[in-house]
Amino acid sequence: MSNRFELLPGLRVIVNQVVYDPSLSAPEDRPHPFVYFITIANGSDQAVMIFGRKWIVRDLEDRVEVYEGHGVVGQFPRIEPGEEFKYHSYHVVRSESRATGAFFGTTDSGSRVCVQVPEFVMNPPAEW
Repeated sequence: MSNRFELLPGLRVIVNQVVYDPSLSAPEDRPHPFVYFITIANGSDQAVMIFGRKWIVRDLEDRVEVYEGHGVVGQFPRIEPGEEFKYHSYHVVRSESRATGAFFGTTDSGSRVCVQVPEFVMNPPAEW
């Protein structure tokens, strides 16, 4: 088995919505929380188990935060062909920022696959 991750045609990520939510806790240096709603859609002909993720959040001053971890919101979803996995989570940012990333998984045949998260913008309200 190769250590490389391959793209799996038909596996895709959809950013459904990004919402500013000041009711969530946030550290003083990154006071702006944004909830994002994600769908991982498996339009391929193979089942995929997602085992990891990586997020890259970059602000306008080119400061970068990288987040990596196992699973997705504490789960290791198995997504059958034609099925979707939906979840939401959040990032906290200093100022306007852009996020992108990837999910990593394996197919039943043992292939290591990845799927990119489309870039999305988190822009705090002007009154901040």
